[in-house]
Amino acid sequence: MTAISEFFSVPWVWWTVMTVYALIILSTIGVVVSENRNPVKSLAWVTVLLVTPLIGLILYIVFGRNIQNKRIISRRNKRKLKRLSQLGTTGVSETRRVRRSARSAQLIKLAQSMAMAHYTEGNAATLFNNGTDKFCSLIADISSARKFINLEYYIIDDDETGNAVANALIERAKAGVKVRFIYDHVGSFKVRKRFFRRLAEAGIEAHPFFKVAFPPFGTRINWRNHRKICVIDGRIGYIGGMNIADRYVTGGKHFPMWRDLHLRIEGPAVLSLHQSFSVDWNFMGNPLPEEVVPAETAENENPIGMQLLTGGPTNQWMNLTLVFQKAISMARKCVYIQSPYFLPTEGLLHALQTAALSNVDVRIMMPRHSDSDMLRWASCSYIQECLRAGIKIYLYKKGMLHSKAIIIDDDFVTIGSTNFDFRSFEHNFEANMLIYSEEFNSRVKNQFFSDQQDCLRVNFAEWRKRPVTEKAMESIMRLFAPIL
Repeated sequence: MTAISEFFSVPWVWWTVMTVYALIILSTIGVVVSENRNPVKSLAWVTVLLVTPLIGLILYIVFGRNIQNKRIISRRNKRKLKRLSQLGTTGVSETRRVRRSARSAQLIKLAQSMAMAHYTEGNAATLFNNGTDKFCSLIADISSARKFINLEYYIIDDDETGNAVANALIERAKAGVKVRFIYDHVGSFKVRKRFFRRLAEAGIEAHPFFKVAFPPFGTRINWRNHRKICVIDGRIGYIGGMNIADRYVTGGKHFPMWRDLHLRIEGPAVLSLHQSFSVDWNFMGNPLPEEVVPAETAENENPIGMQLLTGGPTNQWMNLTLVFQKAISMARKCVYIQSPYFLPTEGLLHALQTAALSNVDVRIMMPRHSDSDMLRWASCSYIQECLRAGIKIYLYKKGMLHSKAIIIDDDFVTIGSTNFDFRSFEHNFEANMLIYSEEFNSRVKNQFFSDQQDCLRVNFAEWRKRPVTEKAMESIMRLFAPIL
């Protein structure tokens, strides 16, 4: 220590180190400014870098980097997938095509323009509101696989549910079925290596998405693959908000139950799920999976129009944010939202307030007690602004509300992995199914009303009487909302 002290006591050494340090901070500020992001966010990063240079530099390396221009798939493979998607136009005959509203037509066009989200008709969907039914169905479908199984989940736990799914996958792999599995390294960080080693020994290709390791630790930890997708033989697909874990079946983490929504899909839309998985699989350096012939129209009295919309930090546009904002702004009757966290962008908050002030019935449902105190405090900081505009707020008190659903008017629903927060909109790789169907809208709306019976509606007068310390904590956590 004495030698180090003596070294830095030399004036020219001290000034050289400080000059280099200052140049690093200034160059980082230059990078922030040159990225032309939201001015508020850029100014926040500049302020942090100037006020607390060392801490700010570390935070920026971990949380502030922009990978928007990173190519997720080669142009050649993109063209290949585009040709395949065009085969999916064989959804239904012209005589059975459903006539969509002007709003639906605009949303379909918007998603197609931004993300090449292919619209299909002739689909059927089963809605799951609990883990028991969902995993029983998933394991049964896995056991019936004959060609391939592609799974992509943010979390798979080494518990009873995780091992039940793993055992079903292993059995199929040993029977000659091709099994591929993408899991998020951060989301499944606590899972022991022997769990994945058992999958590999059975012939399953299981890989972490954006593996967090040194030296690229700082460039990967902030971007997470939050999608929950499964494709079986190109004929059955799953998408929704449930991870593979016991808590969706038996509760856990201080909650008697976890309420969530998941979909089982049949029909041409399964091809979109296969394509999304293929892009992520290829992004990790693997060859594209086998081509899949689009599934035939599902046997369903009320064929459903569907469109898979994915979003992530590599996209040119904030796909999910823009579609949600457009859908909310076009609402005429109602906007019902379920989300475990409520941290809207300024544009989404204004869209919800405008809708409510225009006499649209806007209701937001979130958990009364959350699995994250920081996110709960940050979410609560938006409640008073919502109540002032006439938005109804419901706090789910039966357990942890983990559902991610938006219901608008009578014919539009979206269900998937996207939380109503900054992380899902800007940092995570997400996937939502956009659903255009009066019949399915009615099903999801009934589920919303059922959940509403287990909620406490927030009263504006009582909400304002909260302790000052609680309000202060909410305001402080709101400052961190963009990186929570």
